[in-house]
Amino acid sequence: MTIHRIDVHLPEREYPVLIGHGVSQQIGQWLPTTARRAIVVTQKEIPVSLDLPIESKVVTIAQGEKAKSLSTIENLCQEFAEMGITRNDVIIGVGGGMVTDIAGFAASTWHRGTPVVHVASSLLAMVDAAIGGKTGVNLPQGKNLVGAFWQPSAVICDLDLLSTLPARELRCGFGEVAKYHFLTGDDLLSLDLDERVARCVGIKAAFVEQDEHESGKRAFLNYGHTLAHALETVGNHQLAHGEAVAIGLIFAARLAQALGRISLDRVDYHELVVGKTYSLQTRMPEDINIDQLLAAMARDKKALHGLTFVLDSPQGLEVVADVPADIVRAELVRFSQA
Repeated sequence: MTIHRIDVHLPEREYPVLIGHGVSQQIGQWLPTTARRAIVVTQKEIPVSLDLPIESKVVTIAQGEKAKSLSTIENLCQEFAEMGITRNDVIIGVGGGMVTDIAGFAASTWHRGTPVVHVASSLLAMVDAAIGGKTGVNLPQGKNLVGAFWQPSAVICDLDLLSTLPARELRCGFGEVAKYHFLTGDDLLSLDLDERVARCVGIKAAFVEQDEHESGKRAFLNYGHTLAHALETVGNHQLAHGEAVAIGLIFAARLAQALGRISLDRVDYHELVVGKTYSLQTRMPEDINIDQLLAAMARDKKALHGLTFVLDSPQGLEVVADVPADIVRAELVRFSQA
């Protein structure tokens, strides 16, 4: 059995990301040595049973983006208090990106910081959400507006779990995988799925190491996400995150082309990767409200100076601020009619 180990090196600390079949059964060796108790945060439908060497309790949270809220964090913290969890114990997030976001944020707030270990059960969590320490919950006004940077002690990506995913959830993961095709120029299509997952993890780890708190190049990992988060919010989360990212990638390419940053051939390459390779939806829902999308994008946490996008260029991705709203609106209108 091949196990890929990728270490995320950060100032004064590091942690492993383990990718392989059956690796969740090795979780005991990756718990903090100080931990005497654990709370496992998960959802009822997650097919993972952990054999933990310490006292533990499983707490399930609800499905759906509405559960990704401050009230869920409060409920979890009450569970931590009832079990007597200390900052020397451990929180274990078992699930997809929603679970790792919530478990990580709850851990960051409990006693001002308690260790967290993530067991990623979805493709999206394996290649993106569980790695890098970004945690958060939603408000009615937008996605992930309340959160913290809180790095895990370890991340476990058990590839056996991919075979348990519904088809739609697997496609959502491919929305994030598609993004990695445009970050480094790696030939991801030449790799089988196991190796592709490991390479995506390696790419993300490198960005996190360079820019832990997203003040520079780590923002490139949000390629396609400005429109994606707006689509999720305005559409009341009818689109799953990876589905929205796929659409956001195509829009970002079209916007870059409208601004004269890339050629039509480069836009076509985005269509090839997102639509043809991964069979993902590449157009917005027809009934989406353009004004509401613009307002949601203006509230995006990256929008420090006007409408802000990560956009492609001949030199690679760049963060572009103050993109004229009239150009964005016109391209949104064309995109909705394509």
